[in-house]
Amino acid sequence: MKLCGPGEWLVVKHGSRTRRGWRKLHLATDADTGRIVASALTDKDTDDGSRVGPLLDQVNGPVASLTGGGANDRDDVYAGVAARYPAASVIVPPRSSAVRSDTAETEPTQRDRHLQSIAERGRMGWQRASGYNWRALMEADISRWKRVIGDGLRSQTGGRQEAEVAIAVDVLNRMLELGRPEYVRLT
Repeated sequence: MKLCGPGEWLVVKHGSRTRRGWRKLHLATDADTGRIVASALTDKDTDDGSRVGPLLDQVNGPVASLTGGGANDRDDVYAGVAARYPAASVIVPPRSSAVRSDTAETEPTQRDRHLQSIAERGRMGWQRASGYNWRALMEADISRWKRVIGDGLRSQTGGRQEAEVAIAVDVLNRMLELGRPEYVRLT
C-alpha cells in the first residue's frame, strides 16, 4: 500500500502538481469577412451576456446585427446594442420559456418579433427567416482558432494570457488577408 500526500495525489489523479483552471474566450467576428473585431478573456464563471457590452466597445465601425447564442437572451444585451447601434438587429434565440412583453401588441420589441415569428413559423423557420443560421460561419471561425492556435493558453498569468490572445487575433486576421474562401450569403 502506498500513501500519497496531497501533492503526489494530484500528480497521480490529474497528471500535474496543480489543478488546471480554464478561461473563457469571447470573440466578436464580422460574419461577412470572418475577421475577429473584438475579443475578451475572462474566468470560467463569467457569463456570455455580460461581455457583449465590452466587446461592442472594442468594435470600430458600424454594426448591422449581433447574432449570438441563447445565453445572450437578456434585456441588458438588447439595451446595450440599441444604445450603441440603434439600427442594429439582435438575432438571439429566445428561451423556450420566454414570454412577450406587456407592450408586444402596441410597440413590439425585437425580442417580441422573434417570439411572434417562432409562434408562426416554428423555431427552425425563425432561424431561416431571421438569418440566425448565418451564425454557423462564426462558429467556423472558432473552429479555425482551435485548429490554428489550439485550444489552450501557454502563458500562466492574466496579463500575458491577454497578450497571447491579442497576438493570436492578429495572426488569424492576417491569415484572412492572405486568402480565404468566399462565401455567398443567401437571403
